[in-house]
Amino acid sequence: MTTTAQGLGGLDAAAVAEALDQADCGKVAGDAGHRAQYAADASNYRHVPLAVVFPRERQHILNALAVCRRLGVPITARGAGTSTSGQALGSGVVLDFSRYFHRLTALDPHARTATVQPGIVLDELQKAAAEHGLLFGAAPSTHSRCTLGGMIGNNACGSHSLAWGRTADNIVELEVATYRGTVVRLGEMTQDEIDEAVAAGDDRGELIASLHRLAQRNLAALRTKLGQFPRQVSGYALEHLLPERRFHLAKALVGSEGTLAVILSATVRLVAPPPARALVVLGFSDACAAADAVPALLKHELLALEGLDHALTDIVTRPATRAAIDSLPTAQAWLFAELGGPADALPQQAEALVETAHRAAGCTGSEVITDPVRARGLWRIREDGAGLATRTPDGSEAWPGWEDAAVPPDQLGSYLRQFTDLLHRYELQGAVYGHFGEGCLHVRIDFDFTTEQGTAVFRAFLADAARLVAAHGGSLSGEHGDGQARSALLPLMYGPEIIALFEEFKTLWDPDNGLNPGMIVQPLPVDGDLRVSPHRTPLPLATVFPFHADDGDFAKATRRCVGVGKCRSADHRGDVMCPSYRVTRDEKDSTRGRARLLYEMTQGEVITDGWRSTEVRDALDLCLSCKGCSADCPVGVDMATYKSEFLHHHYQGRLRPASHYTMGWLPLLSRLAARVPGLVNALTSSRLAPALKRLGGIAAQRDLPRFADQTFLTWFRRRTPEGDGRRGPVLLWVDSFNNHFSPDVLKAGVAVLEHAGYRVQVPDGTQCCGLTWITTGQLGIARRIARRTTAALAPAVSAGIPVVGLEPSCTAALKSDLPELLDGNDDARALSRATRTLAELLVHHTPGWQPPQIEARSISQTHCHQHATSGFGADSTLLARMGIDNTTLDSGCCGLAGNFGFERGHYDVSVAAGEQVLLPAVRSATDETRILADGFSCRTQIAQQTPRSGTHLAELIARALPPTDTAT
Repeated sequence: MTTTAQGLGGLDAAAVAEALDQADCGKVAGDAGHRAQYAADASNYRHVPLAVVFPRERQHILNALAVCRRLGVPITARGAGTSTSGQALGSGVVLDFSRYFHRLTALDPHARTATVQPGIVLDELQKAAAEHGLLFGAAPSTHSRCTLGGMIGNNACGSHSLAWGRTADNIVELEVATYRGTVVRLGEMTQDEIDEAVAAGDDRGELIASLHRLAQRNLAALRTKLGQFPRQVSGYALEHLLPERRFHLAKALVGSEGTLAVILSATVRLVAPPPARALVVLGFSDACAAADAVPALLKHELLALEGLDHALTDIVTRPATRAAIDSLPTAQAWLFAELGGPADALPQQAEALVETAHRAAGCTGSEVITDPVRARGLWRIREDGAGLATRTPDGSEAWPGWEDAAVPPDQLGSYLRQFTDLLHRYELQGAVYGHFGEGCLHVRIDFDFTTEQGTAVFRAFLADAARLVAAHGGSLSGEHGDGQARSALLPLMYGPEIIALFEEFKTLWDPDNGLNPGMIVQPLPVDGDLRVSPHRTPLPLATVFPFHADDGDFAKATRRCVGVGKCRSADHRGDVMCPSYRVTRDEKDSTRGRARLLYEMTQGEVITDGWRSTEVRDALDLCLSCKGCSADCPVGVDMATYKSEFLHHHYQGRLRPASHYTMGWLPLLSRLAARVPGLVNALTSSRLAPALKRLGGIAAQRDLPRFADQTFLTWFRRRTPEGDGRRGPVLLWVDSFNNHFSPDVLKAGVAVLEHAGYRVQVPDGTQCCGLTWITTGQLGIARRIARRTTAALAPAVSAGIPVVGLEPSCTAALKSDLPELLDGNDDARALSRATRTLAELLVHHTPGWQPPQIEARSISQTHCHQHATSGFGADSTLLARMGIDNTTLDSGCCGLAGNFGFERGHYDVSVAAGEQVLLPAVRSATDETRILADGFSCRTQIAQQTPRSGTHLAELIARALPPTDTAT
């Protein structure tokens, strides 16, 4: 496989892109940046395409097919690129349907059907169907970003296939185009309809006639070798050509991985969910015991039966998810059994299910969960499995490859024991999870792709694992498709007769082998084109940040992204990442897209100029440095840190953008402005303001914040302390934002802390956490500032004095950025341990203090850096103790994000991010509702885009305190 711009048959990427562009194929991209972004999916493989096409309408697809056919270039259709098997990759032209070709064209609630374009995200269909009390039954864990086209390509199933089947079971009709341009509408057909189509004598008729003859010649093989159990997904689904299955060509096409035709539209079946659900969590001594219990549990009417091994849950570090795991029944493995039906019938169903489970050997306990919020938290663990499992508990990398095998459920216990023995024999490990109720197991394994020996072990292991699953009557794939990961192993599962049938089926549809070649038939080798290979040496890139979790290896840090694509989700529930992708829906603006480009930069093949890469710089431009991915990405990709590292090297010794000087150096400039705040405010609000913004690289649409007449530090050092200080000293971190722009926040913090019994101190001199220099990649200066700050605070910290921050971004910097930036510095580590948010100090470290009671409603915007580091748990507890009816918005980042929203060229994205949830929620709130936002950026965005203003938690409490010190 060629990885340069010179591709298949000597074709040049630029020439292919130009031909596609001239033929009106929609948006066409042949540049190195786009080709690098689409060189990988969620699998182990890497294929650099010649060009990427983003069709906007049906004709664009047909035009692209015509151009590729003329040039002899293969086509790979792609949805969200979340496949773990490699079938979303191609070295020709990639058609990305997810960007534009994603409409819901019809929904008939009476017929319970919907017609969609292939790029529609499943959750978008679910949202529309829910308005009519319906849903699409096949729902994989990637439902927030996977597309219907991708689900059809792989025959995706998901957790609820026990009740509602696979994608194939929910397909009514498909409209497709072959590589040669024949457009065919597919569905079930009676013999009369087959005869009528054949009699027409056109291309469609010839295709149907050939497929019918194929089926009639091989009836016995189709009945005895294919479709033997629900999760037999490997190969082509030729069983749907049987007359008793009504020669359903649409269902036969499902699971064909884009090798037969390109989907133009799909009509799908919708189902009505039960009125109520209950989750029954069953604990077991190990995963094998859980597998043994499955056949008995399946005698109950279940919506889902999912399994988790402790090796998966042991990896979780995110506080909220960790808390959900810690609440599970004590066990080494768990089954999540979901029941559905009338609410009053669920307790009896659950009781019967628990009784059956407790009769199984190895059952250690159970719990019935009816609270939907808690149930969602537990399901999230299962949904994040594909990402969580990419790291073993010791931090080693783990990979797909044997990701998706399935056996009949009554064989699951036997298969899992022998599979575990096989892992031990090869000295491999992996966390097992998956659809236990249908015998389908997912596992990521710590293969070593960096050495020849490790790759040889990978190849040998896969062959033995394939023989093992075949011996249990199973399927190499249970829902993810074969792709490059398993296609070459199909002869170990099927005999030569079935393999020959698959090849004939492919040839009838695609005689030119122009659609996704190398998948299912005439397969690419399982160990070819690996993303990590001993034959490819990364560039030697020294870094400032230590990247300890990735052994100090920046290339390894960037390949931490395995492509599960959670960052491409448009769903805001509980997650921050990725704000810019939610606005643009452009792959380059996702965490994954950026990580892909950075990884390709480390390889030096497609992205060839290392730290100086303009492609990487441009992809990072809309990264808000919100840190959301560091908490929300199941694999812990920290794009904010990657961006800072890149910008440091990219601009080293070069002129930087103006905003890096104005906003990167804001703490220092603010100190100068504080000497004459009136003059500065007059200038920034005068007719000179547009010119000043232009010179400073600031968006023309933004109002510049006004400097306070008096800084907080000036006020504090002139005041007399209040309160009795009985709890001892606390060091209040005086951040530059509140000190210079909103000192009332810090004043309120002093009032609250003194009321709680603390003696408030501030650092000597004027200290800074260096955040603005970090986010703009000026790491040399940031280090010097960080050293000075940690040294200045060291005496207080070593004396056991807690440090309280009121600005979440600065508090997060003290907690997480400084220890990384000053790797090995004991003072930085101690400062990190000593730093608290106001709510953390009051809730967890101030026993006996009672906050004032406030009968009010509020909505809260969690600052993205706080979300990533400490979470909102302490704040929620404190608000509840105050009697406030608070709603925490699932809004992600406010969109301003420090310097990002002020920089020229970012305004539209910044506002659009805020408009997704936060700003409409603020505008619709009643006048009596308090708008809580601790972040200076969040309050600024609210003030500039709505008639309301945000209130800091400290201000909320301080305003309710009695006028005199009556602390108890």
